[in-house]
Amino acid sequence: MEERTRSCLLQNRSALEQDIKTSYIMDHLISEEVLSLDDEQKVKSQATQKERAASLLSIILEKDNYAVISFYNALLNEGYKELAALLQDCLPIISTSTNKSSTVGLTAYVQTILCEGGVPQRPVVFVDRPEIVQSIRNALYKLEEYAGWITIYGMAGCGKSVLAAEALRNHRVITECFPGGVHWVAVGKQDRAGILVKLQNLCSRLNQGSHTYPSPPLNTEEARDRLRFLMARKYPRSLLVLDDVWDSWVLKCFDVQCRVLITSRDKNITEAVTGNNFPMSVQSGLSNDKGLEILARFVNSKVASLPKQAHSIVQECKGSPLIVSLIGALLREFPTRWNYYLNQLQNKQFKRIRKSSSYDYEALDEAMAVSIEVLKEDYKEYYKDLSILAKDVKVPTKVLCILWALETEEVEDILQVFVNKSLLFCDRNGNSFQYYLHDLQLDFLTEQNRKRLPDLHAKMVRQYQKTYKRQFPSPSDEDCMYWYSFLANHMAKANMDKELYLLMFSMDWIKAKTELMGPAQLINDFVEYRHILDEENSAVRENFQEFLSLKGHLLVQKPFPDIVQLGLCQPDSSEVYRQAKLQAVERAKKGAVYLEWMNRKTLQNLSRLVVRPHSDAVFHACFSCDGLKIASCGADKTLQIFKSGTGEKLLEVLAHDDEVLCCAFSPDDKFIATCSSDTKVKVWNVLTGQLFQTYHEHNEQVNHCRFSHSQHRILLATCSNDKFLKIWDLEGTSCRNTLFGHMDYVNHCSFSPDDQYLASCSNDGTVKLWNTSSANEWKCFDVNEQFRKPDEDDDDEEEEVLLKCCTWSSDGAQIMAAAKNIIFVFDVMTGDLIADLMTSSYSTIQSCDVSLTSPLLAVALSHNSVELWNLELRKRVADCSGHLSWVHCVQFSLDGSALLSSSDDQTVRLWDTNKVHSSSAVSLVQDMDAVFQEGEVTVLVSDNKKCLQLINGKTGDVMCQSEVQDSRIRCCCLDQHINLAAFGCGDGILKVLELPSGKILKTLIGHTECVQRCQFTPDGMMLISSSDDATIRIWNWRTEECKVLEGHTEQVKNFKLLREPQLLSWSFDGTVKVWNYISGELLKNYDAHKGATVLSCDASSSGSEIASASADKSAKIWSLNSTLPLHVLTGHNACVRSCKFTWDNKSLATGDDNGEIRIWRVQDGSLLHICSEESENKDSKHGGWVTDLHFSLNSKMLVSTGGYIKWWDMNTGESLQTFYTNGTNLKSIHVSSDFKTYVTIDNIGILYILKMIN
Repeated sequence: MEERTRSCLLQNRSALEQDIKTSYIMDHLISEEVLSLDDEQKVKSQATQKERAASLLSIILEKDNYAVISFYNALLNEGYKELAALLQDCLPIISTSTNKSSTVGLTAYVQTILCEGGVPQRPVVFVDRPEIVQSIRNALYKLEEYAGWITIYGMAGCGKSVLAAEALRNHRVITECFPGGVHWVAVGKQDRAGILVKLQNLCSRLNQGSHTYPSPPLNTEEARDRLRFLMARKYPRSLLVLDDVWDSWVLKCFDVQCRVLITSRDKNITEAVTGNNFPMSVQSGLSNDKGLEILARFVNSKVASLPKQAHSIVQECKGSPLIVSLIGALLREFPTRWNYYLNQLQNKQFKRIRKSSSYDYEALDEAMAVSIEVLKEDYKEYYKDLSILAKDVKVPTKVLCILWALETEEVEDILQVFVNKSLLFCDRNGNSFQYYLHDLQLDFLTEQNRKRLPDLHAKMVRQYQKTYKRQFPSPSDEDCMYWYSFLANHMAKANMDKELYLLMFSMDWIKAKTELMGPAQLINDFVEYRHILDEENSAVRENFQEFLSLKGHLLVQKPFPDIVQLGLCQPDSSEVYRQAKLQAVERAKKGAVYLEWMNRKTLQNLSRLVVRPHSDAVFHACFSCDGLKIASCGADKTLQIFKSGTGEKLLEVLAHDDEVLCCAFSPDDKFIATCSSDTKVKVWNVLTGQLFQTYHEHNEQVNHCRFSHSQHRILLATCSNDKFLKIWDLEGTSCRNTLFGHMDYVNHCSFSPDDQYLASCSNDGTVKLWNTSSANEWKCFDVNEQFRKPDEDDDDEEEEVLLKCCTWSSDGAQIMAAAKNIIFVFDVMTGDLIADLMTSSYSTIQSCDVSLTSPLLAVALSHNSVELWNLELRKRVADCSGHLSWVHCVQFSLDGSALLSSSDDQTVRLWDTNKVHSSSAVSLVQDMDAVFQEGEVTVLVSDNKKCLQLINGKTGDVMCQSEVQDSRIRCCCLDQHINLAAFGCGDGILKVLELPSGKILKTLIGHTECVQRCQFTPDGMMLISSSDDATIRIWNWRTEECKVLEGHTEQVKNFKLLREPQLLSWSFDGTVKVWNYISGELLKNYDAHKGATVLSCDASSSGSEIASASADKSAKIWSLNSTLPLHVLTGHNACVRSCKFTWDNKSLATGDDNGEIRIWRVQDGSLLHICSEESENKDSKHGGWVTDLHFSLNSKMLVSTGGYIKWWDMNTGESLQTFYTNGTNLKSIHVSSDFKTYVTIDNIGILYILKMIN
């Protein structure tokens, strides 16, 4: 501070201390960042006004020149002109451009950060409200070190969003508090599908430039987990702004323990979430001075020069920034109409909007009406057309061009008039413009035009149809997103039911919309318009909804799958199948490849009862102890009780103020407990529905509740996001015991069968066992250790392990816990990990339960299914398919006869355990053979029960089944006439069966280890087998005589018959050998890959060349006349697992473990094509290893197996078709000689007999 300035302050200190009131002065100083919050507290702590003034002056004397200038301006603004005059002559240079905030305000860096984060720009006429802005910034500084929530609340139109954006235009705020950036999300009034789209878009924005998440999340839970990862790992210390939040449940979708700023009408919006919360109130009205300043700027005048009517207009507008701006925009057009607009406001001629709402819309209603009245008549009609726009949606110019049948320039001119009058807002999107209405403006329009809305919606639909006729917009059209999002909505609101049926029941629409937006919005459309669609055909609506739900995980892939081929896998009775079949036949005529799944009828829906008791997701369902009742609860906040036999509703209770997460019957079936996101636990009378007890001692959402088993002493256990478990005695009104020790959310709890212990699992990755009596921790199992890599340092960042559920074995000796897609089974006494059961890698386990009467474990999965596992065999024994969305819960009845599941699809399904178990327990394994005869196919395959099945490929019927074998069947084969079958077992034994009787003709003993392959010679007289014992045996199976081909030093990988009597074999020892299998003579020995495992071999149809593929990432072509390779084929970046010659011997295909297929010219070994396509899965382009290859007879087409089946054009190397199997990891495929029929089995035991559509 300059010395003369300091002296002046000291000289006039007495007068200043005597007169000034510090509170308003400090507000000004804080807004200009002269005073800190600590300084303010120091001043306020003084007892008297004079002491506070003295303290303030002492602080200013310690600061710089800018502090004195700011103090001088504060005196002027607060009316202390005489005191300001005392300081005027000795101030440092005063300039309006001298502003400290310029050094810490909107720098180029901050502007870039805010632009990238989607923060809206300042409005055209902007009046600063520094006190509120600084208050928001002060709150933002509180988030510098820790995560939390800032809530800016106030009535609509008070400028919350503008103020929030302005507070962020500060270099210090961004660099010190949010160096990770700012991410602005315009939320608005949304349903769950809308919030999912918002989350998908945010995750996509945060994941730009990264391949961490190749596809969008399919539901809000997955999206929230992904957002948590991205905010924590990629954007630490960043700010998430949720603008215009209406409902508290929305915040849960974004609750990822990060820094969040919210704008909302509701002060209490954040009560549903946890963490630090800093509410900030925004006054609903501008001060008179600020309102006048806005009007002055609109009319390009000084405040002092405004007419007296300006003051009255500001008062009539009730200080709303939005309304003042509307009137200001009108006055800019007609600057002489001050009296006219004031009279319009004062006369209150216009109908109020939504009188029953919490808003006072009166002033807006009047200002809006006045604004519209001054428009030209044709412009009024154009503006009324905007009544049908959706809230929070920015509409491209082209949509309005279509609606009004005008050229782009004409439309932009019309809209610019609306923008100039503050009747519409405009954003630039690249080279085009997007327009939107404020919510209050839209509310006004819809109310004013309520009777005309159906006609206006119909006009929009007709204009769309006139423009696009029978086509749909392409992704390159700027308006495509609008039509795919809102066309069905316009049809529904226009009462154009027929048009809606035709649209929604169209495979073309399904393809076009899902390819652009994924399946989530379409599924929501079928739910939202269900009441309309079901009047036409409820079964068809269910067909499409089920198709989208079950195939949704495929419809988010890139490249986008052929939706017609997916539709061909639906049941014959499905409308989806009917349309797909028609399109497939037409396209096949033009050369397209489509496959019909001939035996899909054998897959049955095994549900016993399906009930839809809720209007939203069903989070939990449970049996009563007598098994006669089922209770369910969910996102609609209700508890439902219905009969387990018929689904008849017995009781419905609006149980909580928020989502009900769990329910449980007491052991005597008299009471049922519920717990909720509202942090409460309630106990209800089962018969009457009366509330018996309310427990409110948890601080955060209560995730699970469970009663003890004994009726003599009934205890209730609950667990919560507050990291605690609590045990309650129903006879008491407060908690009996609190169990603490978990370091993160506790998700699940369960009493042991004898009630002595309580198990719990948590997001901290541990399972804890507690003594029920003492409430002390007894044991702890750290599941994190199971995911820790052996070479991982302690300092390395550990993988997050979230334990979703835990359950006891029926005898209490084992405890099971689920994390990701794995069930971990621990011995309770020793703590040893007994087993880990891995479910589908494409899903996450949501719940698990153990039957008390059998070794069955039920697992609820995120990919819409329930799996049954046999804990003794450690194997999956059944798959219950039928749910259309995530399965949240599974529970066995006490007698184990029934299984219950609940899902996001709003249903509760009841399964007959015996029926499901018996019908789907027998799972086929991937060792099989197939014979094609006169258009028919016969399949020989083993199952997990150690039996051999002969299956009719046309009907799917089992024609013959062998007896159970002592050892697992590892290979099998048929003779060409289907009179004989043979199989080899893990114990080295071979058996020959007579067909179709299944009678064992011969048992061949000779191999000392597992038999890996067997095959009859063409005449059926000989049987050839290879084994892990490194030998090949040539059996005269009738006489049991055999020749042993010895020479390989490690297990024989496979063999292939060449021209009589030659046999080709290859081995893990890296060699390839050619034998005379009749004499046993070794003809050729190729040291093919220098010890690297030979994974595949093939021979040309001429018999003159062979090819080998190896784990050394190379393939080689050999001549049978030489032991030196003709060509070494390099270029693969992974193990080369398969190879195949074309029938004309000109080309060779090789496939590797990265999913890449290469086509080589045999003559010179040159590369012709690489058969691959861009895939979101960068680890593999084929969904897995390329395990098998086959060419058509004309060598123009190739079929390959990997994670799924693909067909390729050999002229271009491009994909012709992809068939997605239910499972994955296909081992091989059998192909008919005409290249029309294909047979394979996936890794979950489903048989696929596919026939190409002609």
